[in-house]
Amino acid sequence: MTASAYVGRLAPSPTGALHLGNVRTFMIAWLRARSVGGRVVLRTEDLDHPKDKPGAAAQAIADLEWLGFDWDEEYVQSERKPLYREALGELRRLGLAYPCVCSRRDVEAAQSAPHAGEQLFYPGTCRGRFTEDVAATLGDFPLARDEGGAGYTLAVVVDDLLMGVTEVVRGDDLLAATPAQILIAEALLPWARKLLPSARPPAYCHVPLVVGPDGRRLAKRHGDTRIASYREAGVRPEDVLGMLAASCGWCSPSESPSLGALLPRFSLESIPKEPFVVRF
Repeated sequence: MTASAYVGRLAPSPTGALHLGNVRTFMIAWLRARSVGGRVVLRTEDLDHPKDKPGAAAQAIADLEWLGFDWDEEYVQSERKPLYREALGELRRLGLAYPCVCSRRDVEAAQSAPHAGEQLFYPGTCRGRFTEDVAATLGDFPLARDEGGAGYTLAVVVDDLLMGVTEVVRGDDLLAATPAQILIAEALLPWARKLLPSARPPAYCHVPLVVGPDGRRLAKRHGDTRIASYREAGVRPEDVLGMLAASCGWCSPSESPSLGALLPRFSLESIPKEPFVVRF
């Protein structure tokens, strides 16, 4: 892949404030793209409406800019719903999607509880209920809440294809979601290439999470790790970046480099394979 062909993405969600864990992953993704002269797409993933917090999207962008992040294109998922509807229609035309009337409680009752971070396994209760032409599958997963919407799995695949994303760098809590996304991308590729001839499924790179002393990913129980709180307390952005960069092996704990200063030091290989534990 040539440098100019690389396209990465940052995908904040307005379901909560940007915190240290988000920023560490975004830092790795941004440096990965910029270190090879690639482009960066910013995509606000605001389709989880019941959990979206008012003002969180704007706050996330302000926090990223304060830290020194930049990007070449900017999108908002809630403004792209017609594309998701079209993609869902294509999957139904191919016989790869079908309507379902099961509730989340129904799905949870049909299985043992999944481990943290794993996808719910849908047992296929409604497969064949409304159509007879459905291909055999190894396991099904929800694509949309209704005919006019799209769930996370479908929306991110459509966006990655049509935004030309060549590699997705994200936390390893999403590793279990990757096989489904690969299958959807492969199924939608002919459709996507009608809109973007250069479209292709992205590669995936999953990095360890930031966790608290109890080994669980960051949450309110661990204390306040919101970037907005560091800003309000007068902490410099370089101090935040320095702590996170040190956890990746790119600087010493006493250094406070800017995002740009980390470019020549960037290396995926130096990132420890275990989660980064934040001590409070």
